[in-house]
Amino acid sequence: MVDGPDAPLRAAVVGTGLIGGSILLRLRAVGADVIGWDPDEATRRQARSAGVPMAEQLSDAVAGRDVVFLGGPLPTLPATLVEVAAATGAECLLTDVGSTKAELTAYAAAQGLTHRFVPGHPMAGTDRAGLGAALPELFDGAAWVLCPAPEGLAAFRRLAALITEVFAAGVVPMAADRHDAVVALASHVPHLLAGALAGAAERSPLRDAVRALAAGSFRDGTRVAGTPPQRTANMLTGNREQVLAALAGVTEYLDELAAALRAGDAATLHARYAEAGTTRRALAARRYDEQTRSFRTDVAPDDEMTWLCGLGLTGGHLTACRTTPSTVSYTVHLPHPTDPAAPLG
Repeated sequence: MVDGPDAPLRAAVVGTGLIGGSILLRLRAVGADVIGWDPDEATRRQARSAGVPMAEQLSDAVAGRDVVFLGGPLPTLPATLVEVAAATGAECLLTDVGSTKAELTAYAAAQGLTHRFVPGHPMAGTDRAGLGAALPELFDGAAWVLCPAPEGLAAFRRLAALITEVFAAGVVPMAADRHDAVVALASHVPHLLAGALAGAAERSPLRDAVRALAAGSFRDGTRVAGTPPQRTANMLTGNREQVLAALAGVTEYLDELAAALRAGDAATLHARYAEAGTTRRALAARRYDEQTRSFRTDVAPDDEMTWLCGLGLTGGHLTACRTTPSTVSYTVHLPHPTDPAAPLG
């Protein structure tokens, strides 16, 4: 996917913060012809001083490219998508790295871009931000969500092949609305809880003593409270309804714990923590079985779409995608049947 018979992949990265910068560095490391652009002049200078190719104008960065990755603050992505689409050819593949998908997916459809825009979300990051924090290995072993559409399956296949081959990430296919519901609980609510715990400590009259005694559990529980506040605010407001729904479930569980604690009910506390421990153990003990699934590409894509969107919801991911003129073959990892994370039934 990176090297064709005559020339390497031509890629551009728009928005070179932590995620975009890491994409750019990885593509450069594997020999792609890649260039970046960032609206911040200081970031462009920083990149050039580090030997990273950086265009002065967005249109110069994306012209003639095979694929463009779109980053930047969530509220800016719709306008960026339209601008990049207008400056690129009809065969140029477009994708984004935003942490919410439904709104941008609907916007792209309204702009007639579904055939070449594949909504994406790499589930990777750190509590740092900016190009200076970028790492070419950031996505190794990470989940990278892609949202397929029937009219955009050819683009999805191309991008899935690129991500699995170049970034060593597992592609998780998922409908945009399901993605937003899942990440609300898997990512966005944890940011709320981290902020609540760190904020409560900051307001406490015992703050300095808390800081002195804070150990692993406090550091782990508050890590993402150190991320840039505006980025977190954009993420939460961009997925507001799903985050509030997930937060209601967390609040219900907290209420059960608090009620048991008030009643001195150690048995209920034990039961709730045993239940919660199942998820924690499942994360540490995940195992997968490898399978291959093929589909014809010259027939209606209903079966392929149904299978792809179901794969992500059952905990599976793609590790390879290969196409011929008439078929597509996916290599997939599915949760092992004895894994506590595997679906029942």
